[in-house]
Amino acid sequence: MPIRLHINIDHVATVRNARGSRYPDPVEAAFICERWGADGITAHLREDRRHMTDRDIERLRESIHTVLNLEMAATDEMIGIAERIKPDVITLVPERREERTTEGGLDVVGQLARIRSVVERARKAGIRVSLFIAPEAAQVRASKELAVDQIELHTGEYCNALGAEQVRELERLRNAAELGASLDLDIAAGHGLTRFNTPAVAEIEHIDELNIGHSVISDAIFAGLGQAVTDMRDAVLRGLALR
Repeated sequence: MPIRLHINIDHVATVRNARGSRYPDPVEAAFICERWGADGITAHLREDRRHMTDRDIERLRESIHTVLNLEMAATDEMIGIAERIKPDVITLVPERREERTTEGGLDVVGQLARIRSVVERARKAGIRVSLFIAPEAAQVRASKELAVDQIELHTGEYCNALGAEQVRELERLRNAAELGASLDLDIAAGHGLTRFNTPAVAEIEHIDELNIGHSVISDAIFAGLGQAVTDMRDAVLRGLALR
């Protein structure tokens, strides 16, 4: 499949933590996602551990057979954990304790020195690095300056937009993907994607990977997790067919 589909399992842990129980187990969810065709597993270890825990990430590293993508803030604590656990890739994201979910992209332009330090430590540990950024030319070029492997374009504004505004946001994503590819960056995209709005993003040339979580876990409540992964892959294929 030309586009890799990575499933974010954070909100399986959110449900577990709501009752302080041992279930549902996000690692079991990762197994199901892999069995039904996910190309990778994404998990965000937050500073406040609101969903995934350190032990969850350790167990994922020990257990899954695809790719482990660890989303994390660009902090000394988190890069230290990454150096110890060694995920296949880390995705650096902005993080504020008071936010419900990640809001906007990482300000690479304004935090070059801080991010460079984390990127260099990850590369020494043999870990690929992706930066979660807004689809803006300045952020794409700054990411290239840091010699990262990949950028992940924030699709939240596209997902929240309607009508002509959504068309404009889709064009922003397309332009950023084209610029990133011209700079030899791998291009991922994610945030807010559902099986309904994913095809238009999958249609964009140069996008190599999609990271999708909340909508898949939401669909799983009604259809089951395996079917939810299958439905999302079908949505990606519909977009690819239009390239």
